[in-house]
Amino acid sequence: MPVKNRFAEMQAEITEWRRDIHAHPEILFDTNRTAALVAARLQDFGCDEVVTGIGRTGVVAVIRGKSTGSGRVIGLRADMDALPIHEATGLGYASKTEGAMHACGHDGHTAMLLGAAKYLAETRNFDGTVVVIFQPAEEGGGGGKEMCDDGMMARWGIQEVYGMHNWPGQPVGSFAIRPGAFFAATDTFDITFEGKGGHAAKPHETVDTTVMAAQAVLALQTVASRNADPVDQIVVSVTSFETSSKAFNVIPQKVHLRGTVRTMSHTMRDLAETRIKEVCTGVAATFGGVVAVDYDRGYPVMVNTPEQTAFAAEVARSVSGACAEAPLVMGGEDFAFMLEERPGAYILVGNGDTAMVHHPEYDFNDEAIPAGCSWWAEIVEQRMPVA
Repeated sequence: MPVKNRFAEMQAEITEWRRDIHAHPEILFDTNRTAALVAARLQDFGCDEVVTGIGRTGVVAVIRGKSTGSGRVIGLRADMDALPIHEATGLGYASKTEGAMHACGHDGHTAMLLGAAKYLAETRNFDGTVVVIFQPAEEGGGGGKEMCDDGMMARWGIQEVYGMHNWPGQPVGSFAIRPGAFFAATDTFDITFEGKGGHAAKPHETVDTTVMAAQAVLALQTVASRNADPVDQIVVSVTSFETSSKAFNVIPQKVHLRGTVRTMSHTMRDLAETRIKEVCTGVAATFGGVVAVDYDRGYPVMVNTPEQTAFAAEVARSVSGACAEAPLVMGGEDFAFMLEERPGAYILVGNGDTAMVHHPEYDFNDEAIPAGCSWWAEIVEQRMPVA
């Protein structure tokens, strides 16, 4: 089963939707224009139910098949939000909003799921129910969690859920997936060292927070190199070092560190939090200062369930002829919250030789549209075949 001809016919139309969304990016939960556009399209397609305001600005639509005797209900999810990046593509449909850009391809994800929804509403060639999910605030806002917290899974009886992300550097329209842990948990830390400030020429009269914090930055590297099993994946990165003084001749009273932790298991996540607090407490005590550590758990590890992953890979092979094993990704993905509530799988679709995501010159490759739409549609038709 190659790419569906219907999506080749629809490609220009779907591309037009995608580029309109691209030109009007919206950040986090402020996806009001995009959500309204999505809801209007879904209404036009003749979906059986269209509901807005799930997870603040999310949109959910229901499409029932020719029969629903199987009792199966499958969720398909796309993200809608953009990033706070100034676009540098120079494209004719480039962002019209200063400081906002679809730099991760969520415009493409939304357009592809709309294309699949239109096809599924036209054909209804399945036995069961499809719930299409358009989510805000994937980029750090936890929109997936908010939709789940609004009771989305139970309200529509979703039994399985599937997601997709474009992937630069992978051939256009090809697929890659892996079972189990796939995308990392994304935690952050905020650390404040406090000592005794003073004149830089009299360091003996101070408790030097700059030295204290510098020592902590180095010591925190041992969480990965000396506390974690070498076969486990963990990243501890200090990304900001800020003192309370900008003068050349002042030892600051406080130094503030920020950073991120990426892990692929609950065990490593617990280890990282414990050791960061212990290391910083020990360093502060050694130098005679005090420390406050605020450790915030963000997105959990995104875990593909084995049965659904094998099925998703089989569907991908039916669309493109092959499905590669994807690498572990230390970036985060809040589809993880949906996979904590229901079994399912997340797949990568190739974006070709383009700039990487989150880059100001990135653009979603519209040539991936037929393959992406076909995968969505085949997930439904193969998982819920008409008898």
